Amino acid sequence: MTQTDRDRLVALKKAKDKKMTQRQAAEELKISERQVRRLLVKMRAQGDRAVIHGLRGRASNRKIEENRKQKVIGILKQEVYRGFGPTLASEYLAKKHKTALSKETVRKWMREAGLWRARRQRLQEVHVWRPRRERWGELVQWDTSEHDWLEGRGEKMYLIKMIDDATSRLFARFVRHDSTVENLGMLEGYVRRWGRPLEFYTDKAGLFVTTAKKNHAPREEPLAPTQIGRALHELGMVWIGAHSPQAKGRVERSFQTAQDRLVKGLRVAGAKTLEQANAYLESEYLPEWESRFAVVLVRR
Repeated sequence: MTQTDRDRLVALKKAKDKKMTQRQAAEELKISERQVRRLLVKMRAQGDRAVIHGLRGRASNRKIEENRKQKVIGILKQEVYRGFGPTLASEYLAKKHKTALSKETVRKWMREAGLWRARRQRLQEVHVWRPRRERWGELVQWDTSEHDWLEGRGEKMYLIKMIDDATSRLFARFVRHDSTVENLGMLEGYVRRWGRPLEFYTDKAGLFVTTAKKNHAPREEPLAPTQIGRALHELGMVWIGAHSPQAKGRVERSFQTAQDRLVKGLRVAGAKTLEQANAYLESEYLPEWESRFAVVLVRR
């Protein structure tokens, strides 16, 4: 019996012996008068044990079986699930193993098994995000990420992404080289699938803009555009150059998500080649992104 139980018992005995009213007992115990009457009836039948809840010490009816817990932990200990967090793990358990569990249950089990540890939250400078554009196709952010996407299982690849600023709808492809040819291919693929956006927002890499060479005298005439710059101009699309990676926040954050979710998804899928990676990207990752992270615009 806990101290709270003892305090409750003292108040109930005072009410039983008429040393205080049932209303006073209810106010002291912060329960209703009806509950006080129920407890007094229970005391006459069970004595002092009436203040102890009948389910104390018993396993919950909602408790998940131990063998199911051990099965889940065994799955998450497999090498393909190395580094998974609770949220992603719960999604893959439901999708690949037909085991539906809340992310909080998975978090608890992974912590107990030493498979996951919460990261310390660092205080960061408050940054106000730029509001989204209001319409689909007004602005598309375009960037490339060099990363070990296959974790050493295959060749080096680059991921080129185009993300709509208003909706976060994503168009992406793995390529072998971050070259003019590959980026022009991405541009063609985007326009064929989604149409012609008004503006593209990129970094100031040499693929997009020609920069003056050092130690050369200033030129009066403008520098010739790059092949991508010429293509954008001929198609009537405006190019905007970002002054910093932070300025391309939406596409940069999408790469952070990809370097976690996409890398682990490729591992589970067993992708080892560029073709297999693009097949997973097109059939699994992009549809999931569309359903989870894309924004539906509301017409005003």
